[in-house]
Amino acid sequence: MTEPDWEMVLEVFRAARSRRGDKGRDDRRFLEALHYFTVHNITWRALPAEFGWWNSVWKRFWRL
Repeated sequence: MTEPDWEMVLEVFRAARSRRGDKGRDDRRFLEALHYFTVHNITWRALPAEFGWWNSVWKRFWRL
């Protein structure tokens, strides 16, 4: 995706985000982790370290 595309996606994502709990630190990295997870059809534990700790990504996904 191009940078302008990412900016639009992140705006929409932030608008739809829950007002409760931890807000997360890097929305783009989180969305890239979700993309990787679905495209590669892997388990949460198999997420590469570049996306952060798998359990943090999973918890944020679960809260959505």
